[in-house]
Amino acid sequence: MDLDHAREVAVEAAEAAGALLLEGARGAVGVRAKGTAGDVVTDLDLASEKLLLERILTAYPSHSVIAEESGLVGSAGAEWTWLVDPLDGTNNVAIGLPAYVVGVALCRGGRPLLGVVHDPVSAQTWSAIRGQGAVAASGTRLTPSYAPSPHGPLLAWIQGYGVSRGDATARAMKEALELNARRVLQLWTPLLSWAMLARGDIDGIVGYRAEAVDLPAGALLAREAGIEIRSLDGGPFEECFEAPAERRSFVAAHPRALPGLLGLLP
Repeated sequence: MDLDHAREVAVEAAEAAGALLLEGARGAVGVRAKGTAGDVVTDLDLASEKLLLERILTAYPSHSVIAEESGLVGSAGAEWTWLVDPLDGTNNVAIGLPAYVVGVALCRGGRPLLGVVHDPVSAQTWSAIRGQGAVAASGTRLTPSYAPSPHGPLLAWIQGYGVSRGDATARAMKEALELNARRVLQLWTPLLSWAMLARGDIDGIVGYRAEAVDLPAGALLAREAGIEIRSLDGGPFEECFEAPAERRSFVAAHPRALPGLLGLLP
């Protein structure tokens, strides 16, 4: 498998989908309910996903794809599986907030070997191949530094759609973070949070039962930039999309910042 070529395919597809989203978000966006938990889907999600599926399956017809809206497409049980988040930040787009990205990952055995995140608003793309580092579109390597603030860390919070408002664990964690962090961002777009962490814009991410489709691309991007990711108890964490929701909770930060961030949790 030529992962460099796969990255070219993924980047070109993500940027084409991003152009579609950017143009579509300028006009009226068709929004409808998705499920019973208050989530929504837009016409742009579906159009972006259609483009991504066509690009990926044309290049790799023997692969399988798991897409946010369509589920499993292509060859079930294939050695290689693509994960596609065509519009990460749907709720933002629905209210006119320009904070959304496109995410693509290529996995083998459930583990991501390639991750791509494209931000149509800023026209920036970041990608990573396992073991080769994380880069911006210009080829510049992402290497976030560690610069602690006396006012506490700047963090992002990520949680899965299945987490209820009354979840006691989530409430306790968020309260502890709010008390000790300088800011806790809830962006409604996990992949953008991962890109910000990989660039060094924020100090860490705490995730609780994160969604399987967008976790691998973002986590791989951050890891390859030098970010360390641990489970909530400080043990090893694997960004495998096949893991159940209870194993998709984590703390991510610069290795020097991680112990302090873990110490904030109840």
